[in-house]
Amino acid sequence: MIAYLFPGQASQFEGMGKELYEENLKAKELFNQANDVLGFNITDIMFEGSMEDLKQTKITQPAVFLHSYITFVVRGRKYQPAAVAGHSLGEFTALVANGTLDFESGLQLVKIRANAMQKACEMEESTMAAIIGLDDSIVEKVCDNIDEIVIAANYNCPGQLVISGSKKGIAMAIDKLKEAGAKRAIELQVGGAFHSPLMQPAREELADAIEKTKFKKPSIPIYQNVDGEKHLNPDIIKSNLIKQLTAPVKWTHTIKNMLADGINSFVEVGGKGKTLINFVKRIDRSANIESL
Repeated sequence: MIAYLFPGQASQFEGMGKELYEENLKAKELFNQANDVLGFNITDIMFEGSMEDLKQTKITQPAVFLHSYITFVVRGRKYQPAAVAGHSLGEFTALVANGTLDFESGLQLVKIRANAMQKACEMEESTMAAIIGLDDSIVEKVCDNIDEIVIAANYNCPGQLVISGSKKGIAMAIDKLKEAGAKRAIELQVGGAFHSPLMQPAREELADAIEKTKFKKPSIPIYQNVDGEKHLNPDIIKSNLIKQLTAPVKWTHTIKNMLADGINSFVEVGGKGKTLINFVKRIDRSANIESL
């Protein structure tokens, strides 16, 4: 069985989507519709903008969503997936791909999420860092003993965990985790402390929009970030999506549950860097992987 995986923020690149726009009429239609929904020509930034332009959260999130979803529309009919999952932002793309949300509703929620997170980032200086080469339990213990907001945020794969928190807290954690034996501890070039309590103002704003949006029963299950479990109930999917902004991304748990359920092939849709399939390979080297 095959699962489609949708990447999140940090999978953007210069010129993203331009080839799709120029070569496929349906892609062009969806990009033009997105410009109308967003109220500005995001295609200009996606196709011609610099990495600096694409790094702004309010631009990055709709750009990544659009690139991944339109790639799915144009190229995703290659297989019939048994399930979907998305990393952080990618969960919204996955929910449009499996029919829980329609395209416009998904894009509207991503727009609200991106703007709310941008505002939350500007309220307090915060960041994230990738920790390589330590057991999760050691990273968690170090974070727990720092007198600042610092939490384990993205459980990506064995030996790679991303922490999130205040700028001061992350700097302290990096030093302590290096002392604890981390092979690498690197601050990430992100706008703020995603998947941490510092995103609470954004969560509240997004929750209101999610509650007002119609969620349909999906055609295939989605494995969600907050618990790594598969879901088909729209009410549970909504609840988990609201929790997601301030809760850790349990990606390792997600992939292990998919493997346990008989999924042995994974296709990353729209991620040029192949980040998610590399995570899968580190979780289970026998899994079949591919990118579209």
